Amino acid sequence: MPHCTPPAPPPQNPGGGRRENLAGYLFMSPWIAGFLLLTAGPMAASLYFAFTDYNLFNSPKWIGFDNFTKMFHDPRWQKSVEVTAKYVVIGTPLKLLLALGVALLLAQSRRGQAFYRAAFYAPSLIGASVSVGFVWRALFSDDAVVDRTQSFLGFHTGGWVGDPNWVLYSLVALTVWQFGAPMVIFLAGLKQVPRELYEAAEVDGAGPFRRFWNITLPMISPVLFFNVLLETIHSFQIFGSAYVVSNATCGPADATLVYTCYLYQKGFRESQMGFASAMAWMLLLAVALVTAVLFWSQKRWVHYEEDAR
Repeated sequence: MPHCTPPAPPPQNPGGGRRENLAGYLFMSPWIAGFLLLTAGPMAASLYFAFTDYNLFNSPKWIGFDNFTKMFHDPRWQKSVEVTAKYVVIGTPLKLLLALGVALLLAQSRRGQAFYRAAFYAPSLIGASVSVGFVWRALFSDDAVVDRTQSFLGFHTGGWVGDPNWVLYSLVALTVWQFGAPMVIFLAGLKQVPRELYEAAEVDGAGPFRRFWNITLPMISPVLFFNVLLETIHSFQIFGSAYVVSNATCGPADATLVYTCYLYQKGFRESQMGFASAMAWMLLLAVALVTAVLFWSQKRWVHYEEDAR
């Protein structure tokens, strides 16, 4: 049997590898520059300002944790936390419930399905615009469409925008109206559920509710977790709709004083940039804590495919 000589390894070209790395860094340089100048740099500056007395006009003066101490004793800061928590707790579940309900309807084959998907998704594209905020304010003002409809049905509450007890619910209605994005994600998850599971459940006599509870929810639990996480973070960041609907007052009677609205007032109206920076970092810590709790809780109710293997 003839002796076979293995082929010689290709000659190494260290210069070519360096050129490839240089080309890669060159293509990444716009992103790296943007990250350093527009994200990392401002974050580091705001962290420093959080421990200073800074009003945008004078040099920052180091004061340690005074901004945080002042924050915790500020009644309006406490009010902003209360309003934001109420908005998150009410708005996020309602939005996800509506998104899941519509996704379940659209998951069934029917004529014009593509049109319905686009129609339901459209509010998510325009809902955060200033123009929609003005329209929403007009709809919920005194003697407007919502007020007249309520009066026709026998509910005489007046316009929601001018009522401290109702104005926050107009913001909740606006965020629920923008259910298109989580709906599309739910719909993608529903399409991945094997039809064989439903057929086997029907043979066993399981009804629609039992099929939904025992098959649909466990199978789309990763998608549900993703939507809960994403929409919760978005709810904490509400600003534009509250600012526009309240006519830039975050009122009436601080009823729409969400956290970011108060942060804006302290930073840009009262020029207390140090205090506003401290507020921003507290918001970051709160969102990080909620995110950590959600990730911790997913072990109890989120089912991944690799877990079943």
